[in-house]
Amino acid sequence: MTAAGEEARRAEARRRRTDPRPDVVRIAAVGDFHCGVEDVGKYREHFARVNEEADVLLLAGDLTRRGTPPEIRVVLGELADVRIPILAVLGNHDHESGRVEEAKALLRENDRIHLLGSEPFELNEHVGIAGVKGFMGGFGRWTLTAFGEAATKDFVGTTIEEAQTLEFALRRLPTPIRVVLLHYSPTVDTVIGEPETIHAFLGNDRLAEPIDRFGATVVFHGHAHHGTFSGKTAGGVPVFNVSLSLIRQEGVGEMYYLYEIPIPADARREPPATMEPAPATSGAPESA
Repeated sequence: MTAAGEEARRAEARRRRTDPRPDVVRIAAVGDFHCGVEDVGKYREHFARVNEEADVLLLAGDLTRRGTPPEIRVVLGELADVRIPILAVLGNHDHESGRVEEAKALLRENDRIHLLGSEPFELNEHVGIAGVKGFMGGFGRWTLTAFGEAATKDFVGTTIEEAQTLEFALRRLPTPIRVVLLHYSPTVDTVIGEPETIHAFLGNDRLAEPIDRFGATVVFHGHAHHGTFSGKTAGGVPVFNVSLSLIRQEGVGEMYYLYEIPIPADARREPPATMEPAPATSGAPESA
């Protein structure tokens, strides 16, 4: 994007931000910016602009390189000027050091940051956000099933557990507009571009089942840095891969992707669905 084009985009975003009509929600989303201890100040100014351009900031995991407390403190510094709500899930890089609980505790020191999981977040009476990290497992007929060695069953069990947690969060949302935030992809569409041999390690479409069943409006994820920017679930829900490198490559943003959701005039809240265990979808293998 040219400098003139970027300035025009910011001007339009500022105009929309001050528009008094409550007929849209403006979402900024990004993942995979991988802060290291040497990155102090690298993103702070970019993130500060989000206050003029969006109503909520979604972070799709891989906030750090290894998930160490010093790196988390850098992330907090980069987000220090953000005044709108920040919704986040962690990514595989954020788990690398094995200090996830420390990382979460530090992130929660910023009262604008809300880590998603079994509890969703209601932005307002119209819009709610549900999110989990997700996990690997593959797509379609190549999805790994829980058959054979215990290690395989444990792996698939993690995949199913993440999908169930997302389902429980979506069930809790009474809002007519439901946004989903993940790290791993729920559709093969947005991992295309990565080597086919690693597609199964970039996401799984078990995540798409609750997304489609509960009528999500849109999904944002990261992880597949060299994948495809946009796709859909089998049920037609739009999915956006908001890895920072891909956002910049596609020219759809400098630090985050901006997405607007119209709010229908007749939008109404619904009572949360009855909580029931999600069905186990491990099944038997399709072939020997």
